[in-house]
Amino acid sequence: MGLFSKDYESAGAGISKNGPKKTGIRLYFDILWRKIWKLFGLNLLYMLFFVPLAAGFLLLFKIDNSTAAFAALGICLLIFAVLIGPATAGLTRVMRHYVIEKPTFAVHDFFKGFKNDFGRASIIGIVDILMLLSVYAGYRIYPQMAEQFNSKVFYVLYALSLSVALVVIMMNFYIFLMLTATDLSFLNLIKNSFALMFVSIKTSLLTFLIVGAVFAAMIFLIPLSILLFILPFFPMAFLCFTVCFICYPVIQKYVINPFYTAQGLVNPELCDGDQDDDEEALCEDMGGKEKPIEKRPKGKGKRIS
Repeated sequence: MGLFSKDYESAGAGISKNGPKKTGIRLYFDILWRKIWKLFGLNLLYMLFFVPLAAGFLLLFKIDNSTAAFAALGICLLIFAVLIGPATAGLTRVMRHYVIEKPTFAVHDFFKGFKNDFGRASIIGIVDILMLLSVYAGYRIYPQMAEQFNSKVFYVLYALSLSVALVVIMMNFYIFLMLTATDLSFLNLIKNSFALMFVSIKTSLLTFLIVGAVFAAMIFLIPLSILLFILPFFPMAFLCFTVCFICYPVIQKYVINPFYTAQGLVNPELCDGDQDDDEEALCEDMGGKEKPIEKRPKGKGKRIS
């Protein structure tokens, strides 16, 4: 169909089912373009789970009593830590379906992942929050202690804490994907995510650099007024989709595919859904085989209304 031409009555041969498929960066942008509005909506849904965190800091400045203010902040922070892990699991579940191009109902699957993986995801979320708080505390305390005691040992300790934080962050690229895609025990989730981070260290570092670059750009390059406007719609869902697109093939290669191979099966996520050769198909996909429909010659005659 000629959308931008006058030749709107003719049609081509269709798209072949077995034609060349997009891969790599072309596939990434193809899926992203098709799902972009759903990603906006999912980002908004995910950001609702940051409300307890925002409420905690708001109460911190509104309550005059410092003890009560910090108590309110602690409670809100605890609620946030418990909920953010399951919310991330739900978001990851939807993004994994997008990456493998599996049909999904975004909101339904989000809350299904939130509910099914609530317990283990909450533990992961709490560990992540504690890790971030530890890094912040180290940033405030270690330099002061190094100056106070005139010792560089505290800088070494701070570097070690940053290294541990980096490892935990890169483990998160894999642990939530395996949480939503496999039935591994919690201990095996931790062990496998730690191992995959080193086995695919280039992929892990690339993903970390992309995520870090996006956050750095938002913090240092975008004015606060604009940032507050775009934050409900960007970037959490987009970053989650990017992490899933880059890292899930690693999990398929080292975790999921070997499981099916050991049973003499093929990972169904890698299949196109084609029928076996010995099965009789009721219908045949004729995409790419049909003859183009030629335009009707214009002639004079009665017009049927």
